[in-house]
Amino acid sequence: MFCYQCEQTSKGEGCLTVGVCGKDERTAGLQDLLVHAVKGVAMYAHRARTLGAADPEIDAFAVQALFATLTNVNFDAERVGELIYQAVAIRERARELYERAAVAAGLAPAQLCGPAAWHPAATLEGLVAQSRQVLLPVRSLNEDKESANLRELVLYGIKGVAAYAAHALALGAGEPAAFAKIHEELNLLAQPVLTAEELLDAALAVGELNYRVMETLDRAHTGTFGHPQPAKVRIHPRKGKAILISGHDLHDLYALLEQTKGLGIDVYTHGEMLPAHGYPKLKSFAHLAGNYGGAWVDQANEFDAFPGAILMTSNCIQEPKTTYQQRIFTCGPVAWPGVAHISDRDFSPVIAAALRAPGFGENGPDEEITVGFGHDAVLSVAGKVVDAVKSGALRRFFLIGGCDGARSGRSYYTELAEQIPNDCIVLTLGCGKFRFNKLAFGEIAGLPRLLDIGQCNDTYAALQIALALAKAFDCGVNDLPLSLVLSWYEQKAVAVLLTLLHLGVRNIRIGPTLPAFLSPGVLSLLGEKFNLMPIGEAEEDLAAMLA
Repeated sequence: MFCYQCEQTSKGEGCLTVGVCGKDERTAGLQDLLVHAVKGVAMYAHRARTLGAADPEIDAFAVQALFATLTNVNFDAERVGELIYQAVAIRERARELYERAAVAAGLAPAQLCGPAAWHPAATLEGLVAQSRQVLLPVRSLNEDKESANLRELVLYGIKGVAAYAAHALALGAGEPAAFAKIHEELNLLAQPVLTAEELLDAALAVGELNYRVMETLDRAHTGTFGHPQPAKVRIHPRKGKAILISGHDLHDLYALLEQTKGLGIDVYTHGEMLPAHGYPKLKSFAHLAGNYGGAWVDQANEFDAFPGAILMTSNCIQEPKTTYQQRIFTCGPVAWPGVAHISDRDFSPVIAAALRAPGFGENGPDEEITVGFGHDAVLSVAGKVVDAVKSGALRRFFLIGGCDGARSGRSYYTELAEQIPNDCIVLTLGCGKFRFNKLAFGEIAGLPRLLDIGQCNDTYAALQIALALAKAFDCGVNDLPLSLVLSWYEQKAVAVLLTLLHLGVRNIRIGPTLPAFLSPGVLSLLGEKFNLMPIGEAEEDLAAMLA
């Protein structure tokens, strides 16, 4: 295997025998083969769309299959193998769609090769053998290192886009133009040789695409569950039976809450599900009891101690301990060998496991944190914010957001948040906030100094806040008293970074390490064009940002 798509990759260079995430080489190779197969789907789907033909099932499969290849999502080789065979069937459907459209347009259908003509082996082990021909060291033989790395940057950005698009699709939202662009970009990546210039342009195009997809997801969330509102969230349990839900998918949470009404079971959020408490339709359920634990990196100990059933939605699963493997369940794209998977949102097995488990024996302390500062809530007090800045009461905004991870160095974000002066506001989103979101920040100008915007899925909300402030101050985003400090881990963070670069945002600090898939030449180019820079020491970086 060779994998360097996440921040914790071995030695900062690449995982060669087993993933630091826990993925074995068979599963990792099969995921590479799945991406290869999806490129074949896209080659036909892209050509069909240029002729006015499209198929929503082809679009949905492409993003869902790509989602399964993100870090910490699907660790089950057999399930990935099934997706490969599905991809080939979908590819044939796309081929027929294209050929019919071509004939209708009076054109001779092109005979495609590469991923569009690839044939899968008949067995899982045969697929594993085939996967060795699409590993990164093999597929990049015809390109220089810089172009090969840029190709991966584009691919990882598309994977991140696919995750956001899949979440939107779960709520019935999706834009044909976005799917068309996904197919177009994958079709481009199916070409054997591309220049660095072509790939850099493609990366920024993925950033633009991601902005549109995140906007669609934001509309789906707020249109379904209401605009987030500031809300107090209990962070210690209360006595009774319990289910813990982790991941990102709010539609899964809603379905679980509906199915547990009146059963005497409390539902607790974990990790990136914390922001759910700000949505009116979700917090209207009295048995949405609070948040338990922190980021995904701590789940092994937190899940072990949780005395109920656990449901993993979307990504961020780790290898379950045997002590809770029989009471953890997966749904959607996430999977782990030996863990029961629910494919139809019938959560009765989760409920039964919760009723068998002892639950919490007593109430914990009445301690709370505040969430729910989406763009609607923040912009409703924009006048107060602008006045505070103009009067000098509010000096600067710091957006400290992104993913958490297991690699050392992430204490930087806690240190930075602690040292930020009291006349500044901290905006945060993503699971990186668990490094500091229980600290006492106090208030400024009648506002909390820590504003939790939501999930990594809510990056669009953060951008709307920044754009609205820029409009209010009649300046560009880069002229705002705003500093961006990001922690990255996986491919959704890559998509977000590409969106920021597409929008021309400069002076971003990123850490705790820089991506292994960015060559020195590309980093130099991004540094020159956008002043993208690595984090350093918290105290020194803070002084530079305040200067």
